[in-house]
Amino acid sequence: METFVIKGGTKLKGKISVSGSKNVALKALVAACLTDEEVVIENIPLISDFMVMVDIIEDLGGKVKIKDHTAVVKIKKIKKTRISLEKAASIRTSAMFMAPLLARCGQAVIPNPGGCRIGARPMDRIIGGIEKMGVKVFYDSKDGYFYLTSKNRMKSANYKFEKNTHTGTETLILASVLARGETILDNAAEEPEVSELINLLNLMGANVRRVNRRKIIINGVLKLHGAKFKIPPDRNEVVTFAIAAVITKGDVFIKNINKNGLEEFLEKLKIAGGGIEEKKEGIRFYYIDGVSPTNTATSFYPGFMTDWQGPWLILMTQGEGISTIHETVYENRFGYVGELSKMGAQIELFNPVVRNPKKFYNFNFEDNKPEYKHAAKIYGPVDFHNAAINISDLRAGATLVLAALAANGESVVFGVEHLDRGYEDFDRRIKKLGGNIKRVKE
Repeated sequence: METFVIKGGTKLKGKISVSGSKNVALKALVAACLTDEEVVIENIPLISDFMVMVDIIEDLGGKVKIKDHTAVVKIKKIKKTRISLEKAASIRTSAMFMAPLLARCGQAVIPNPGGCRIGARPMDRIIGGIEKMGVKVFYDSKDGYFYLTSKNRMKSANYKFEKNTHTGTETLILASVLARGETILDNAAEEPEVSELINLLNLMGANVRRVNRRKIIINGVLKLHGAKFKIPPDRNEVVTFAIAAVITKGDVFIKNINKNGLEEFLEKLKIAGGGIEEKKEGIRFYYIDGVSPTNTATSFYPGFMTDWQGPWLILMTQGEGISTIHETVYENRFGYVGELSKMGAQIELFNPVVRNPKKFYNFNFEDNKPEYKHAAKIYGPVDFHNAAINISDLRAGATLVLAALAANGESVVFGVEHLDRGYEDFDRRIKKLGGNIKRVKE
């Protein structure tokens, strides 16, 4: 077990690079399993989630060589079609292996996906599309596995997602590239990470094109080949370090990034009074003079990303007045607020009045519970004090560390393993910027 000991109050200053995108890297590993040839993936993040996906590939019979920040993946022959529950339980992306297993073997046995416990993560949006492609699906509630079979090569389908689904869109794209005929996905997710997956698949010989913002057409091919692909910067990391700069009244330059995929965040940060300077070689984020309160609602792209919700809330604790954040993507994503209360935060959770909530919210409304709150009212500015706090999931981890960096005194942060799932050497990079943070093994 490891903890962070953080002494807050230091202004973070300096230059830093962010890791390759976690969400692109994990899907690139799945895509590599669609061919028996070698796929080279550059700029990978060396995080625990990536290593779990590597373990799954090796368990299926593949080989993955990692040197520096490059992974070479080759799975000449898939030797098994069952994903280990032990390996898959911690990461929801494991369910996406159904695509290469069905395409190359005609069957897949997939456990109900894991990952951060921040919502129900409905599989129905994926299963509905897979069934349209001629796949028979049986879910055994006793062992928690989906049993999927396709006697012949999967067929094309016209499928419209009822609600936005990032992972669902990517899974059906992966399943369609080797299917017979033309598959049309309507109301498909338009996140930049989806476009990156499309770019990789096309480099491998697939025929995938986005014909408008929410429509993707895939013409199936008989075989994919190897390719070399570079993972772009992680925009969640960009937001984390940008807010770290402002919350500590510092000045941080993030190298080799641009505003693509960050437009909504940059616009909100300007409204809040944060300093932004875009340059050819990166973007500078800095504190100017106070923080203005904002009203924010999370949404799917091109809206304000749900993964930015927690760090943004921390910034709003410093706002000169009352701010609100309305979470519309997940039904239960304010679990970290209790920990912030230990540090002196003044946050009131509530449910806004919403017309037709079943349609308004992006989560399946039947997964909602009376005790879940979908919005937060944040009173600021607050002087955080030190506390012992516990991380419950990946994004909550970044949120709580930001609070500790801004707090007076020395805080102890438990549950660091959650943060390690998505941030490479987070403590080392904070130290590089002058932060007083120490990793302690117990």
